[in-house]
Amino acid sequence: MTEPHRSKDQQHPLYNRDRPSIDILLAQQPTEYNLAELARLRVRYQGFPGARDIQKDLDKVLQQWGLTEAELFEKTRQLHSIGGIYQSRGKKEEQDWN
Repeated sequence: MTEPHRSKDQQHPLYNRDRPSIDILLAQQPTEYNLAELARLRVRYQGFPGARDIQKDLDKVLQQWGLTEAELFEKTRQLHSIGGIYQSRGKKEEQDWN
């Protein structure tokens, strides 16, 4: 009897929406908005069984910006406590972490 495929990667339902955002982050500097986006996407894909290219590229952005995940989350906690990060971009002030 063969063992079920536990390692089969899944397609994240928001992959096609998130991929262009990650490509932009790879090419840009760590502005407040970009830090918030990186943290949001890291939370979304953390532990997800798939989207390996996105997870790898999110790690690459952290490395390019010279940050650890803990430093990123500390900075973005401060930014979110002030508020308004997404308002300036025409987005509703909602946190889309899922």
